[in-house]
Amino acid sequence: MNQFIPVIIMTVLLYSGLVFYIGWRGYRWLRPTTSSRRFKIIYTVMIVLAATSFILGRISRVKLLSIVGAYWMACFYLLLMIVPLAHLTVILLRFTKLPRESTRKWAGSITLVLVVSFLGYGMYNAYNPVVHTYEIKMDKRDSSLNTLHIAIAADTHFGLLSDKNHAQRLVREMNKLGPDLILLPGDLLDDDVQPFIDQKIHEILSNLQAPYGVYVSLGNHDRHNGTMEELIEALEHGGIHVLYDEITEVQGQLTLIGRKDRMDSERLSLERLMEGVDRTKPTILLEHQPYDLHIAQQAGIDLMVSGHTHGGQVFPGRLITSRLYENHWGYLQKEKMHSIVTSGFGFWGPPIRIGTRSEIVSVKIQFQ
Repeated sequence: MNQFIPVIIMTVLLYSGLVFYIGWRGYRWLRPTTSSRRFKIIYTVMIVLAATSFILGRISRVKLLSIVGAYWMACFYLLLMIVPLAHLTVILLRFTKLPRESTRKWAGSITLVLVVSFLGYGMYNAYNPVVHTYEIKMDKRDSSLNTLHIAIAADTHFGLLSDKNHAQRLVREMNKLGPDLILLPGDLLDDDVQPFIDQKIHEILSNLQAPYGVYVSLGNHDRHNGTMEELIEALEHGGIHVLYDEITEVQGQLTLIGRKDRMDSERLSLERLMEGVDRTKPTILLEHQPYDLHIAQQAGIDLMVSGHTHGGQVFPGRLITSRLYENHWGYLQKEKMHSIVTSGFGFWGPPIRIGTRSEIVSVKIQFQ
């Protein structure tokens, strides 16, 4: 733990410095002409509360603080993108004959309009998923299947903001696709099982319809403070099959493997799991984090479905995830193995997506 203390201190100092910069520019742009001490105090208290609300909400589990914190993160991200540009513009305009007071006011007003506009745009992308469809060909082997339609959704992060309404949206949109099989490869929760249980989201998910069933693997954010059995029991009570380092045959036609998350030190190796697999049938792997595609390919996996990356969620996140993962979003084929990584149905932290979109993946497999 001691080795992380310098990193924590540097992170806090950097965050505090950025908050001070954003807060100071906001004060300079928004303060009344005759700025009073009372206004300064109220403004400072509001900035401090907003800046600490996300952490305080996580620690105290106070819902209002958690919600305020999530929206603060969204606004803070947007302000970091916009305020330096606005500040630079104001500095450059000082070399013109335009009055400083007017340019300062206009800069503040335009910044506010842009933040609100991008916030609305980002929330629309987060709460209005699209369907991405992939058509792939796979070796038939000993399966009698000719085609298979799979619907996939990961990273739902159900909790306070990705709530029961978003869960109902998932059920409605997935059932509309009419899939043969539904796969949910991890991060159903947002670190806390209680909002999931309180909103009875497991009961909502029980309305998902697919003749071959609904199967779930668990991700890093599903590892909440309670016992994992609590979540597994809730899901399976609703008829959803949880594969927790387990394999199962689906109607004797194909094999599903669901792994524990990569962060779980007790998870079995893929080689160990494959010992019990009938390799004469198509094999699909639910692996939350899209690492080690070469290992899955060498093990004989036909299709690996993952999430975790969120496609970057907000710009420039996609530039980072594309360097971290061999397949950070979309479709990739490695010899005979197919990899599909979804950007996720929900979101983590700020309820926005900039440069990405919440999605459901529809995979249409033709066996040959």
